[in-house]
Amino acid sequence: MVVVTVIVAAGAAGCARGDAAETVGLRDRTVELRVHHSRFIPALVSVSVGSHVRFVVRNDDPIVHELIIGDAAVQLRHERGTEAWHPPRPGEVSVAAGAMATTTFTFLTTGTTEFACHMPGHYAYGMRGAVTVTR
Repeated sequence: MVVVTVIVAAGAAGCARGDAAETVGLRDRTVELRVHHSRFIPALVSVSVGSHVRFVVRNDDPIVHELIIGDAAVQLRHERGTEAWHPPRPGEVSVAAGAMATTTFTFLTTGTTEFACHMPGHYAYGMRGAVTVTR
């Protein structure tokens, strides 16, 4: 098991889940995720609460994947499938085969937030990971 800990430093103001928000002084970080054999590497990431994270996803597979970040309700909505392709928007992005894509997400509460791929059958296969958000 690989765990990546992202050390945050004071940075520019961010926004809540990408929306204009009242949050000020959020910390900016970049987390690189690799997709290989329909798995996220790393599958576990740790950040501090208030972190505004830019996720860079590199898809090494010969098929399309996506990165969806959010709570159980977000994951369920995407598992039921409403979009075949996700433009880069906060917490959501599709990644073409052999390509890279980015999305951002701001972690405003402590706990665990899931990230996953909901292309047909991928979530059931186990294509998911977690971000642990600490103080």
